[in-house]
Amino acid sequence: MHKWISQEIIELLESVWTNEEKGANDEESIASSAKTTVTEDLLAECEREGYITRNLSEIELTPLGRKTAEDVIRRHRIAERLVVDVLGMTLEEVESDACEFEHLVAPGIIEAICTLLGHPRTCPHNLPIPEGHCCRKHEHHLDSVVTSVDNLNVGDRARVAYVSARNYSRVQKLSSLGISPGVTIRLHQKFPGFVIQCDETQIAVEKDIAKDIFVWQDDKETG
Repeated sequence: MHKWISQEIIELLESVWTNEEKGANDEESIASSAKTTVTEDLLAECEREGYITRNLSEIELTPLGRKTAEDVIRRHRIAERLVVDVLGMTLEEVESDACEFEHLVAPGIIEAICTLLGHPRTCPHNLPIPEGHCCRKHEHHLDSVVTSVDNLNVGDRARVAYVSARNYSRVQKLSSLGISPGVTIRLHQKFPGFVIQCDETQIAVEKDIAKDIFVWQDDKETG
């Protein structure tokens, strides 16, 4: 977004977008779910600035409004993905009204975070994340995918992207064993337990730990 937009307008556009996903575009539904008070003055301002059009009680996004809302929704949902997958927050914490996740992710670094997370398609609530430029580029150059170790096949090699921080002591322990971002590992065994090869060391881990280790799996690293 290139020009300053008030938080009230942003909240309204976000509500229009999320209600549209549910198949509703009536003013009552949009106003009731918005995180701001929707007044006639606010609606008129949005319409005057070219973000929405109104027809009786229905509200629709203009191309400008849709692009603006898409940017906000994308930032919001990627930030949710970040704080759940990497920082270890629970869904209950994510859903707290006190958390304004889109403000955690600056527009300038959103593509870097999206790439780190493997271009996720949905947020923790299973709602779609709008594609960004990095995602479209990724689709044409499928050179890496972020997945958890438990999804690897025996013999697969991959580079560690991050370890979920739901259990900080676990992060510290894995790091002390050499499993940290950027390190290349190989899945040596999946049954009866997971065994990860890291340099010359074989590390046995339980499945719930393997699920918390996220890796970039490159085609050239497979097999």
